[in-house]
Amino acid sequence: MEDIFILRDDQRSILDTVARFVEDEVRPRAAELDANQDPEKSYSWEIVEKAHELGIRTMTLAEKWGGLGADSLTTAMVIEELGKGDLGVSVIMAQTLKIAQIMQKALNEEQQARVLPGFADDPRGMLAIGITEPDNASNYFLPYPTQFRTSARKTTGGWIVNGMKHFISNGNRASYYLLFVQTEKEKPMVEGTTCFLVERGRPGFTIGRVHDKMGERLANNAELIFQDCFIPDNNVIGKVGSGFGVLVEFFPQSNAYAGASVLGVAVALYEKAVAWAKVRVQGGKPLIEHDGIRAQLAEMRMLIDASRSYIHRACWLADHQEHHWDKTLGALPKAMASQAAWKIATWCLEIHGGHGYMKEFGVEKLVRDAAAFLHSDGVNRTLFLKAANFMFPA
Repeated sequence: MEDIFILRDDQRSILDTVARFVEDEVRPRAAELDANQDPEKSYSWEIVEKAHELGIRTMTLAEKWGGLGADSLTTAMVIEELGKGDLGVSVIMAQTLKIAQIMQKALNEEQQARVLPGFADDPRGMLAIGITEPDNASNYFLPYPTQFRTSARKTTGGWIVNGMKHFISNGNRASYYLLFVQTEKEKPMVEGTTCFLVERGRPGFTIGRVHDKMGERLANNAELIFQDCFIPDNNVIGKVGSGFGVLVEFFPQSNAYAGASVLGVAVALYEKAVAWAKVRVQGGKPLIEHDGIRAQLAEMRMLIDASRSYIHRACWLADHQEHHWDKTLGALPKAMASQAAWKIATWCLEIHGGHGYMKEFGVEKLVRDAAAFLHSDGVNRTLFLKAANFMFPA
């Protein structure tokens, strides 16, 4: 069995490239992009194009499609490294890397040949997944016996889709979407949902508002609106009515990737806290010489290391499920990492005192970013309940 705690040479090389990308391309732009009042202007195609140039954007594609064939563990490491530079950049890449993995497994050969070469070659090729609706979010995580409002009716050669999704990461930027739609109205969503492949620009499919978020601003989230949108039968992914099967079978590492994004923020906060504690003098000596601060920094380190180990275990087992995959690993690592990040954010803010509340020190942005994943990729309380349902089935 592979030792997931020792970096391989290829992982080290990839992470060195990503760290340079973060230092050269992300950090110099992040604060200015975050400060834009218009959320659409917080997005940077320049960052995406540079990620493409370095092979980051396509790293989860198999070599035959022009990628590196990166496994889930390596991908999580990259996502964390991106998160150290900016949460939004980490999220837009995590979504694309994750969905590219899914497409290689869930799409049939014809669909792969139709989509993957163009996606691989497009320097701005991004991916999104349309699930969340205004009154359907936690419903599908558990899931409750409800239905998606976005629905489709069968017609000759395909389906007519009507409805709306919202809060969709890369919603206004993606080239391709995996869209989950209620196709059997008499059944609950877990039994009556179909997954469709949707191309950007398809007639009847438009982008609604781009959400104006508190943090994670370098990622755009948007509404997807469908008005009598025709989607052909050859865009059905898997089987009609088996959309949740696509989620269950091909999404095991999704939760851990989200945890890796926010863990990057936790690391950035920890590093700021340590750097400030070394230079800020209080009571005649640097903060780092005060026992209370030293102990707090050690606790931050513990929370980061434990969260990372949990995420890495989940990612490795997602690719090697024969070694006793545990379904709670699809719910709990993100909850743990996001709670750790939020605790570290408040402590970092306190260590900085009044300086932490001033935007020029950069802590304020990280605090806003850290708050995002208390909710994103599943509200934590919902994820705990989801895990409990796996642990104690009715």
